[in-house]
Amino acid sequence: MDAGFQHFQSAFADHLRDPAHVARPAGIPARRAAVYQELVFNNLCGFVDSCFPVSRAVLGEARWRRLCRTFLRDWPLHTPWFRDIPREFARYLAEAPIATPLPAWLPELAHYEWVELAVDISDAPVPAHDPDGDLLAGRVVLNPTLMNLAYAWPVQRIGPDYRPRKARATQLLVYRDADDVVRFSETNPVTARLLALLAAAPTTGAAAIAGIGRELDHPDPERLLVFGRDLLADLQRQGIVLGSTS
Repeated sequence: MDAGFQHFQSAFADHLRDPAHVARPAGIPARRAAVYQELVFNNLCGFVDSCFPVSRAVLGEARWRRLCRTFLRDWPLHTPWFRDIPREFARYLAEAPIATPLPAWLPELAHYEWVELAVDISDAPVPAHDPDGDLLAGRVVLNPTLMNLAYAWPVQRIGPDYRPRKARATQLLVYRDADDVVRFSETNPVTARLLALLAAAPTTGAAAIAGIGRELDHPDPERLLVFGRDLLADLQRQGIVLGSTS
């Protein structure tokens, strides 16, 4: 590709990202450049708005539009896929040095909203498993779309009518069930840890429960095993656990 044309493309892209501070390349009429500016920004906002309705509502339209503008201007978007724009926006909120003061919980709220999209479009294959297998003796198979999330804020409660003032540790499970419906479930640290152990490496339910018992220094391993068996069965009913393999 001609080096001069590449330079022109780069200069025009810089202008479209920040038309207030980067001059348009010579030869492009202001009216046509304005059309491109509007198209690029509105297309970006379309993907961001649809994924983050709660974040948009709690910030208000003016602050939200300014945030979208700085995202377009400051965050390097290297992906060719439009569906990755929401993921990059969540990363922008979590990682970028944003000058505008934002609520401390906003990055986690945005991540939580993005997770719904990520789970919905996940193409992770369903692993082989026996839905009637023994969840204690067999190696437990988890739903491949499961996201086991830990947040410092109660993100599932945040909205226009509730903005938390204090952090509260929150564990959430997000997954797609057998009917392709995205499900959300608040859980507790023990269940979250059990699922993390099962996801880390193929292992039996009994071994994972025993590992929890050692971590907690539980005084009654047999009682814990019974509790864990019932918990695994409940998780299977919800579609979080699929079954087991030998």
